[in-house]
Amino acid sequence: MPTPRARLVTAAFELFAGQGYDATTVDDIAARAETGRSTFFRHFATKDDVVLPDHEALLRRVDERLATTSAAGREVALREAAGIVLDHYLAEGETARLRYRLASSVPAIRDREIASVQRYVRLFARHVHGWLDTEPDGPLRAELVASSVVIAHNHVLRQWLRGDVDDAARAEALVDRALGHALAVLRGPVPEGPPTVVITGGERDVEQVVREVRAALTRR
Repeated sequence: MPTPRARLVTAAFELFAGQGYDATTVDDIAARAETGRSTFFRHFATKDDVVLPDHEALLRRVDERLATTSAAGREVALREAAGIVLDHYLAEGETARLRYRLASSVPAIRDREIASVQRYVRLFARHVHGWLDTEPDGPLRAELVASSVVIAHNHVLRQWLRGDVDDAARAEALVDRALGHALAVLRGPVPEGPPTVVITGGERDVEQVVREVRAALTRR
């Protein structure tokens, strides 16, 4: 059986489709969902909120995923964090697509969704700054990475919301590809010139090899 929250969301979208967003009241939604006003306001602060995804919960999950990564796992963490958001929309299915169409005609919904994008950018940026700020051009690269990850995700998400991409697996593959472009800045600049080759004998220990490599890179 659907939860009261789920019934409220379903009722709201049905009413918005049938009589319009502006003409629908909280009382209408509660009555259609067979609940009371108090139940509605236990789950949602405003009529707008019944339409929007639970960004608070999504942001917490993304934050938790990014907070648990190691230096070697940054790219994987960013991909999985973006995947958390994508999976949420894919699981919503037609509800997400109805919201997208509704946002095109209701400025309040559109403005709230645009504002939510910036919250994701700021969250990604906070973590990436912590990883990169001490590296060359780190602060700039952090801003570029955070913005690029969100842009890459949303570029594909909009295709799915419009129905241009109808298969969830295809959407996931496209996001993975788009993130490959977005994360190039995370890896840092590619050294100019030919590769450095260091030939060393088997008698040397690791510390000696490291010194030789460092010396060779310094001479470039």
